[in-house]
Amino acid sequence: MNLIFGFFCAIPYIAHGAKWSRFVWAIKVALSWLGEAAAEAGISILQFFLAIAIAGVLLAHENETRWATVFIVHRLAGDRGIEFTELAMATVRSVTRGILGVALIPSLLAGLGWLAAGVLAAGLWTLLALLLSTAQLGVFLVSVPILIYVFFNADTATLVLLLVWSLAVGTIDNILKPILLGRGMDVPMAVIFVGTIGGFLSSGIVGLFVGSVVLVLGYKLLVAWLGDEPTTIKLL
Repeated sequence: MNLIFGFFCAIPYIAHGAKWSRFVWAIKVALSWLGEAAAEAGISILQFFLAIAIAGVLLAHENETRWATVFIVHRLAGDRGIEFTELAMATVRSVTRGILGVALIPSLLAGLGWLAAGVLAAGLWTLLALLLSTAQLGVFLVSVPILIYVFFNADTATLVLLLVWSLAVGTIDNILKPILLGRGMDVPMAVIFVGTIGGFLSSGIVGLFVGSVVLVLGYKLLVAWLGDEPTTIKLL
């Protein structure tokens, strides 16, 4: 009898232990995910700064680097290789203007509006808006919670002005991107855009340029390959 009574008395503690075990397991999973995310972010940042350092060294010897690149690609692919080299450089400039430049402008303008409205940690919100804009998610995802915060902590005039400012800033992206992205290039803007987003999702900031260059060159190679084929194909 005492054994049975002791068993029933121990049930709450066993259940409590099981719940605690599940809680500990969830914490371990969350910490593991955060660790992996932090490691990936650290690697992306390291790659970004390493790319900047390499680009700085190459830029310091711009003429020598340019002629060496032209010589190598000409030996590998002839005149078409030089064309692809120029296309790669134009793609990098286009991505810098159309993705990073367009992401920077609305983020800074939105940050100025948040700073004027007295939003706490406006700089951190601006950085988050820049990251989301680079990922083509826009600053509006950051503006919504900030507007809710201002609604509960500021007067009506500040809320209305910030709302109008946020809507105006949100439209800048749609105006500037078609103008700057792919400007002066004989490549559809959609090709550059898809390559940029795919590269960013797979390799971070460096992937912005790598993905766009790879997809643009692949597109031009496909067009050149199709152009070399006979066009007298009869459709059934």
